[in-house]
Amino acid sequence: MNKFQEMQSFVAVVGTGSFVRAAAQLATSKAAISRHVADLEQRLGVRLLNRTTRKLSMTDEGQSFYLRCTDLLHALEEAENELSSRSAEAAGQLRISAPLTFGIMHLAPLWGQFLDQHPKVTLDLALTDRTVDLVEDGLDLAIRIAATPHPTLIARKLASTALIACASPAYLRRRGVPQHPHDLRTHDVISYSYFSGGDDWTFTGPDGQVVVKTQPRLHANNGETCVAAALQHQGIILQPAFLLHEGLRSKRLKPILPAFRVADLDIFAVYASRRQLPHKLRYMIDFLVEQFQKPVWHD
Repeated sequence: MNKFQEMQSFVAVVGTGSFVRAAAQLATSKAAISRHVADLEQRLGVRLLNRTTRKLSMTDEGQSFYLRCTDLLHALEEAENELSSRSAEAAGQLRISAPLTFGIMHLAPLWGQFLDQHPKVTLDLALTDRTVDLVEDGLDLAIRIAATPHPTLIARKLASTALIACASPAYLRRRGVPQHPHDLRTHDVISYSYFSGGDDWTFTGPDGQVVVKTQPRLHANNGETCVAAALQHQGIILQPAFLLHEGLRSKRLKPILPAFRVADLDIFAVYASRRQLPHKLRYMIDFLVEQFQKPVWHD
C-alpha cells in the first residue's frame, strides 16, 4: 500500500471527523479509506483512532502521528506548488480573522505591503479575541495564539511569545515585590478573561510546577486593557511579550519572579484544508512566515 495514500486518508478522516466525509473529500470510497487507515495502523503496530458508533477521536499516538503527517503532506504540497505555479497571479478576496490587539499592533502595519505585492487581492479583516469557526464563518485564514494548534486545522507557525508576569514599579514599591508565585495570592491581579488557565496561573521553577489561584481585582477580555490597568499601577498582569515589549523597554513595567517561567505560546496561521490551496492564500501564509522571522518583541 502506498504510504502517501495511507497518511492522506488518515489526515482526511481526522480533518473531517468521518470516514464518509473523508471519502467524499478524496473522491474515493468509504471502504478504501477504512482499508488505508486499518493498513496504516497494522503497519505501525498502534491504534491511531478510537472509533464508536457516534464519533471518532485520536489516541495519543494518533495525535502525535497526525502532526507529523500534516507536516509531511504540507511540505510535499509546497514543493509541488512552487514548481507548478511560479508564474500564477493571486487574485480575489481573502477573509482573515486575528486577535484584536495582535492584529492592531503587529498585523495592521503589514497589510499595505501585501496589497502592494498582490494588487488583485482584496482583504476582509475581522479582529476578535473570540475563537471563530473558519468553515462556519467563511474564513480563509485565522491567526491563533495558543500552546498547540487545533488538531483538525492546518497550521503554520509564525513565531513564539513568552508570557511574562509584571507590574509597574510604583505598584511594586507600594505593595512589595513577590518572591514566589504563592505571594500572588495576596496581591492585586489583573486577569485576562480568555486566558486558558482562567485565574489559575501556572509557573515552573527550581522545584517544579507551581499553580496559583489568583484573586483578580479586574477581569478584561482584552489584553491592552489589562496592560493599561497595570501602567496605572493597579496590579500584576500575565501577558505575552508581543504586548509588553514597549512597556518593558521603557521600564514602565518591571518583570517579577525571574526564577519562574510560564510556558510560551506559539502564534499560528491556521486554515481548514490543504486541498487546492488558492494562490492568494498560499502567498499570504508565506508572506506572514517571512515577516515574523525576527519578531520585534524578541529583541
